[in-house]
Amino acid sequence: MSVHEITLIPGDGTGPELIEATRRVLEQTGVGLRWDEQPAGADVYAEEGTPFPDRTLESIRRTKVGIKGPTTTPVGSGFRSVNVLLRQALDLYACIRPCKAYEGVRTRYPETDIVIVRENTEDLYAGIEFEQGTAENRRLRDFLADVGQPVREDAGISIKPISRFGSERIVQAAFQYAKDNDRGKVTAVHKANIMKFTDGLFLEVSREVARRHPEVEFEDRIVDNLCNQLVSRPEEYDVIVLPNLYGDIVSDLGAGMIGGLGLAPGGNIGTRAAMFEATHGSAPKYKGQNRVNPTALMLSGVLMLRHLGERDPADALERAIAAVIRKGEHVTYDLKPTREDPTAVGTSQFADAVIEEMMSQ
Repeated sequence: MSVHEITLIPGDGTGPELIEATRRVLEQTGVGLRWDEQPAGADVYAEEGTPFPDRTLESIRRTKVGIKGPTTTPVGSGFRSVNVLLRQALDLYACIRPCKAYEGVRTRYPETDIVIVRENTEDLYAGIEFEQGTAENRRLRDFLADVGQPVREDAGISIKPISRFGSERIVQAAFQYAKDNDRGKVTAVHKANIMKFTDGLFLEVSREVARRHPEVEFEDRIVDNLCNQLVSRPEEYDVIVLPNLYGDIVSDLGAGMIGGLGLAPGGNIGTRAAMFEATHGSAPKYKGQNRVNPTALMLSGVLMLRHLGERDPADALERAIAAVIRKGEHVTYDLKPTREDPTAVGTSQFADAVIEEMMSQ
């Protein structure tokens, strides 16, 4: 049996509890896994002055695959997001976020089964910004005034880079995901009616890539229309590919449609490595309470197994998670009819139930 070496990052807040529950269920799939545990997040920042030590990055570069517990990002000050650092350092350009409604979860959209493919490196999230009053800001305002687009003096300015290279590889990733996972349609999302040179380029490239994949249905949607249609007829959508900003927003919309971020897995995939993690944050107020739902991180583990080519064990783990949720007996408080339900179990007990389901398959 082959053994896959995986970088394991516990994270901070509730991350270590979630990663431990996920590690246990992954080990019960029968896949050979060897863990290289490395730190990242607020705890190691307090000890070493960096949230992302060099040894952690080197581990991921060596193993090429990692799974990460949530990490805290300070608001307004402090260190930058560990997730952003990882994406930039490893060029993890494709964020894959399935949004699938499981039976037993309270949702108005039980038919939802979509996959968000979000570009990770460009767009407004590239962080090219100019503060009001700076020389760079003034030069850019002068240029905009010269071309007939005056901007107020008290404005901060952001630049939105979208390249042919970045657009082509993310749209190609969406089509490849559709083919690898027996999905029949890709929808490219944009605002090309307004932003003709950035979103217009994304749409143009999407159509070019689509012509190379005639076996997969293709369509495009303006982003505001997409949001309207997602909550009125989600069954019409399958794989949705978007630039960075729209992808961030729509993936949270998709998570809300399936019951919340606690059920939303994610993978960040590039040419040199892949990192799998839950969509939600670290919930530090629940740290050490054995309370938080581990489903999102466990489903991220399912994505990781599929990425490794271990599809049968991945399917078995997903079936076990779905069975536990459907039965509703051994689930965390957020999956109960009321959050005060005394029969709710903790993070580790949820993992025990998933393992029992796998053993009974």
